[in-house]
Amino acid sequence: MSEASWNPQALLALSNGYWRVCALHAAVKLDVFSHLYDLAMGAEQLAGELGGDRDGVERLLVALAAMQLLEKAGGRFTCTPGAAEFLARQSPHYMGHIILHHRQLVESWAHLDEAVMTGRPVRSPYAGDDPEWRKNFLLGMYDLAMHLAPKLVAQIDLAGRRRLLDLGGGPGTWAIHFCRENSDLEATVFDLPSTRGFAEETIARFGLQERIAFAAGDFLAGELPGRYDVAWLSHILHGEGEQEVRAILSKTAEVLEPGGLLLIHEFLLDDDRGGPLYPALFSLNMLLGTSAGRAYSARQLFELMREAGFKDARRLALDLPGESSVIAATV
Repeated sequence: MSEASWNPQALLALSNGYWRVCALHAAVKLDVFSHLYDLAMGAEQLAGELGGDRDGVERLLVALAAMQLLEKAGGRFTCTPGAAEFLARQSPHYMGHIILHHRQLVESWAHLDEAVMTGRPVRSPYAGDDPEWRKNFLLGMYDLAMHLAPKLVAQIDLAGRRRLLDLGGGPGTWAIHFCRENSDLEATVFDLPSTRGFAEETIARFGLQERIAFAAGDFLAGELPGRYDVAWLSHILHGEGEQEVRAILSKTAEVLEPGGLLLIHEFLLDDDRGGPLYPALFSLNMLLGTSAGRAYSARQLFELMREAGFKDARRLALDLPGESSVIAATV
């Protein structure tokens, strides 16, 4: 929105925008869309299935219908096509886990003023390693990667490269899609030990156990195992400060063969750090939950890559949905 467009009504719509967000979060938490996936129900019937209050459930359903997430006809509600595809658990394109993760962040955003004034986080990265928190985070990252990876990996040329390091790769979704796209490629997913079970289950689901291995460790605390000719760092640098980013890049350079390719996937600020909006807001999210994490500009990362021994840094011209970008360099 341009500055000239701001008026009291627009500012109020911005201020109370969280009402819609919370209605969506509540509906996903209560699994409303799964109940209404391919079946129309009245408020009383759905309240009975949820074990909730009829009046409260009806108010939520009416709001969701007004948001065009539900359709209402004859006093009964059912999912719109988009809600059925992305918000019902029956769908292979379910995005509910990342939405539940966003719900977990809401409380800390209410204390943004404190984080801004102190420069310190107001939540731990995984809410004290709460299992539900970490489950929603990992499954949410999986859902996002499953949506984006097929579009992205097809645009990156890895011809002639044989060994990929997926650093901080979580469930291994990116390694899986890179290997599916490149039949001669093998990969190692390196992440915390707590991620192993989920990663190995996901890799097995795609039948890639012979080509993708999991290595447990902390990329800040120890050395990286193996030798590779390509390294993929997707959304891990924003969780760290510049000193930690330098260390990660240096360790990555050490395990890449000469001519090895570094690929960094991040939400990048403009070089003047005046936007875009999503990376700017994402940087605030890192302030709320990390001691030094932030969104970086391509220029900042290029300089850190140069210090770590990388050369020919560049931003790849890719057709990507959303606000993420990929930058590359070689050793």
